[in-house]
Amino acid sequence: MLLKLFFYTAVLLIAILGYRSFAHAPHGLAIGEDAPDFTLNDAAGKSHSLSDYRGRYLVLYFYPKDDTPGCTKEACHFRDDLSQLEKLGAKVIGVSVDSSESHGKFAEKYKLPFTLLADTDGKVADSYHALSDFFVVKIAKRHTFLIDADGKIKKTYTNVNVSNHSQQIIDDLKTIQNMQ
Repeated sequence: MLLKLFFYTAVLLIAILGYRSFAHAPHGLAIGEDAPDFTLNDAAGKSHSLSDYRGRYLVLYFYPKDDTPGCTKEACHFRDDLSQLEKLGAKVIGVSVDSSESHGKFAEKYKLPFTLLADTDGKVADSYHALSDFFVVKIAKRHTFLIDADGKIKKTYTNVNVSNHSQQIIDDLKTIQNMQ
């Protein structure tokens, strides 16, 4: 009986803290706003910064965890659609709080030809309002940001369907470029 009471109290506490975190979460980045700068390492330890991608579109996608079903599906769709994205002048970069070593294994296993960056402390994900922080556990939210050649947020995706997300970005890039 005491164990049940402890369990339900713990669940209630987690629910309350989770709700408070959700309710007080920032609303996100606005279209036209400067994308937050970052400098993170890839699987080989090479440093990448937002400024490295000036002059072209950047698909900066945050994902929860290497080698999990949804994240794998999303990454493989980006892999399969990469040539179309590059023809539209876009580079793809994935970011999670996993380590560079984890990213290396993930990229090798699924032959991912784009960069995965390690945001192990979650600071970059947090600057993009793409971090779930549960005190001892930090996980990147599945959010994507389309950043233009000038480093401005062109489009945000916070409700991502991994099955068609890369195609959605391709369609949006075509629309954006046709409007220019």
